Amino acid sequence: MSGLQCLASENIWFDKQRYDEAEKNFYEGANGPSTQHQSSSHAGGDQELISRMKSLELENETLHKVVEEMRAALKQLESRVVMLEKTPASAAVPCAKAAPVQAAPAKEVNGGGDDDDDIDLFGSDEDDEESARVKQERLDAYAAKKSKKPALIAKSSILLDVKPWDDETDMAKLEECVRSVQMDGLLWGASKLVPVGYGIKKLQISCVVEDDKVGTDILEEEIVKFEDFIQSVDVAAFNKI
Repeated sequence: MSGLQCLASENIWFDKQRYDEAEKNFYEGANGPSTQHQSSSHAGGDQELISRMKSLELENETLHKVVEEMRAALKQLESRVVMLEKTPASAAVPCAKAAPVQAAPAKEVNGGGDDDDDIDLFGSDEDDEESARVKQERLDAYAAKKSKKPALIAKSSILLDVKPWDDETDMAKLEECVRSVQMDGLLWGASKLVPVGYGIKKLQISCVVEDDKVGTDILEEEIVKFEDFIQSVDVAAFNKI
């Protein structure tokens, strides 16, 4: 076997460096886009983290402001409580100081008397009699004033329909007959003629009566006594005053 044949039969990789370079270039080319994608994803994550940090900082500032406002309100409440606690004590001082001033004249009056027997510790019956007399006078005055006050009189307003016999009835004479009815507690008012039909007219007249003195039944009975002119009497309206 010659030398060339021996070298050909040997398992020797003469182009290994070239293949290593090609493999290196292959992996670098394969890993390039993934590296860029990872860098872009990292950049996006960093941006989101920065925005969240900014929002947290804003919330933190807002919370700080709220806490400061609450502290200020709490201080105001504490100051008001302190003022309220001091107010009764300060108001009690003038009262305590004023007591001896009011008691001083009493001591002078008591000191001016020579006999201790003149001091009435339990009061006298004259004061009770005087107060009873004043009370009775006031009651008498109130009773007299109440008796002079006029009592409330219940009154009613009545509208009557007075119908004649026919169209030939003298309505002026009919009204004169109606108004001739006089009673204690009766006051006649305005009147008018209202057409009924077929040339017949009825007299519509108003009056005011005192309920305790004049009733509608009695009033109707007195009016229908003029039977030559009046056929019937009806109550058209009745109102309390």
